[in-house]
Amino acid sequence: MDTLVTVVTSLFWFVVIISVLVFVHEGGHFLAARACGVRVTEFFLGMPCRFNLHHVSRRIGTKFGVTPLLIGGYAMICGMEPFEDELGPDALALIHERGRLSTSELAEALSIDEDRALNLCVGLMGWGSVAPYYDEGAGEKPDGKYYATTYEAMPRDAAGSTIYDGKRFDRAHATAQGEAWVPPYGAEAFFAAEKRRTYLGVGFWKRAFMLVAGIAVNIAVGFLLMMSVFSVIGYDVAYDVNQVGAVEAGSQAEKIGIEPGDRILSVGSLKTNTWSELTAAIDAVAGTGPVEVTFEHNGQDHTATVDLSEDELLGISVVREHVTLNVVDSARVAWATVSATAQAIGRLLIPSQTMEVLSQSSSMVGIAVMSGQAASAGAATLINFAAALSFSLGFMNLLPIPPLDGGKLLIEVIQAVTRRKVPMRVQMAVTYVGVGLLVLLFVFMLRQDILRFFF
Repeated sequence: MDTLVTVVTSLFWFVVIISVLVFVHEGGHFLAARACGVRVTEFFLGMPCRFNLHHVSRRIGTKFGVTPLLIGGYAMICGMEPFEDELGPDALALIHERGRLSTSELAEALSIDEDRALNLCVGLMGWGSVAPYYDEGAGEKPDGKYYATTYEAMPRDAAGSTIYDGKRFDRAHATAQGEAWVPPYGAEAFFAAEKRRTYLGVGFWKRAFMLVAGIAVNIAVGFLLMMSVFSVIGYDVAYDVNQVGAVEAGSQAEKIGIEPGDRILSVGSLKTNTWSELTAAIDAVAGTGPVEVTFEHNGQDHTATVDLSEDELLGISVVREHVTLNVVDSARVAWATVSATAQAIGRLLIPSQTMEVLSQSSSMVGIAVMSGQAASAGAATLINFAAALSFSLGFMNLLPIPPLDGGKLLIEVIQAVTRRKVPMRVQMAVTYVGVGLLVLLFVFMLRQDILRFFF
């Protein structure tokens, strides 16, 4: 029963911490996208699921919500997925000119097959440029299982803005969804205007800003959490002095008369002057049979015999003091942790040090176990653990491995330097390699965690 409670507790705190940190990470992407004028159609706590609770913002059209798959979160930034088709402008204009169009009608109008017509509609939907229409009479439902077979025009104002464009959108003079709207500046210009409101359509610096925003927010949140521990909550400092801080009830120390404030002078033949020497001496004699312990109580020396087994030691703890730091000192401690985390993650890229770093890393299983341990140790330890994990999550995402943010940023840098677009097939191939590498790393660390925590 105790094991079950421990497992459930660990899973609970793991889900809470990971969900919040990933949600915060995606929140950074969301805020950066909105700041750059890029549309965001959805922002959810939890992974994508057709069962969810949500609310559609009347101001920016974004669907905010929560799903039952509480292992993270996501922000659907328009234009993150590749969309390249020379018929895109014609498809976009046709759907708006007619108001509503099925994929079969679009295919006939453009003289293409229905699969390509569906891909065109899905790509435009990913830009927030058209909306799916589900014919409930024909059994179609927006359950996420299948794409719609009919698409309709988004509400548009005179300038072509939609609700996803926020303050630009003139709601009072806009068309209704599904109502015909003829672009006043031609199909190509209409398509170009829509693209400029997506990730694909903005410049290098804005794309880079959106990619690193999640990482930056993770580091900033971790920094503030760690500062709150050291400056607000405070923490216990253990002193390496030869003095008993506390005595466990029913322990051997209590039975022989040791009390808080006493000094342990020797354990067997081993003299002890500091707490480190005391713990080393206790470990050395544990399991060897009865041993004499000499301690000082109220200024007088006392000697008693105890039997220190490996399962039952003296039952004493170190002297601790609860302290808080000023803001400057806590910021220095937090920055030192940020620097140490960055250096550790960076060592992964040095072949001679990769295995050493991986041997000290943990998978989701290890993080879950440590989450439960941190929670049982108190609020300060739990928050400190969450802060350290936030740093790790941020810097891990900075690794130049697609599909991580750092991998996407690397592709953007290559394209900016060479002034040539990396072919989509190359990007996809590199992404598959990156996913394979991440899977291998996960399996390696999972095996390591299972051996470490369960065997």
